[in-house]
Amino acid sequence: MDVERDHLASEADDDRHVAIRAAYAARGIGNSLAPGARPALLVVDFIYGFTDPAYACGSDCSAAVTATASLLAEARAASVPILFSTIVFDPARAASSVWLLKMPAMQCLEPGSRAVAIDARLAMQPGEVLITKTAASCFTGTDLAATLVQLGVDTLIIAGATTSGCVRASAVDACMGGLRVFVPRDCVADRAVEPHDASLFDIQAKYGEVVDLEFAKDLLAGKVG
Repeated sequence: MDVERDHLASEADDDRHVAIRAAYAARGIGNSLAPGARPALLVVDFIYGFTDPAYACGSDCSAAVTATASLLAEARAASVPILFSTIVFDPARAASSVWLLKMPAMQCLEPGSRAVAIDARLAMQPGEVLITKTAASCFTGTDLAATLVQLGVDTLIIAGATTSGCVRASAVDACMGGLRVFVPRDCVADRAVEPHDASLFDIQAKYGEVVDLEFAKDLLAGKVG
């Protein structure tokens, strides 16, 4: 009976989402974006502090990490620019961070620690860019925007964690910077399903395109556009 109730609740949620999307569309909210000519792949904060549940700010991101590894393989084969991000808090400055006051679980993200290292399952390669940040968005206080301009990028595929935090913040800023944003739903993860789903819905409505893994791979391979 619980399974049946859960199934009915899921159907009701789907119906509500369809109704909201229809209402948005009628008002000119949620148009579709086509990819540009030059994509890049940004992997946001798939560091051990977020992908290993042993850390207070971590959760099990295994499915999304595995999907992202396959996306990275496609990007590498296509010689598409690849960028990673990590969050690192200098202990000397941590006391002044309002974000850490709100999320003390992230105090483990110290320089040189395992917590800030890119998850080895993604096998970051020499020549792939690492963005180090202290904010949710990969654009805040970093040279990411300038790097993308130098690379001639007009389309940004975003994977990583968390969907409701750093992924969404980066997607918003990328859109504001004139980039066409694509978020493969299989390649992003969060600590709970509710903020994950809500953030994907919001990104699709206002900032980018939420796509499946195969579409993202085809985009990287130049098969869509």
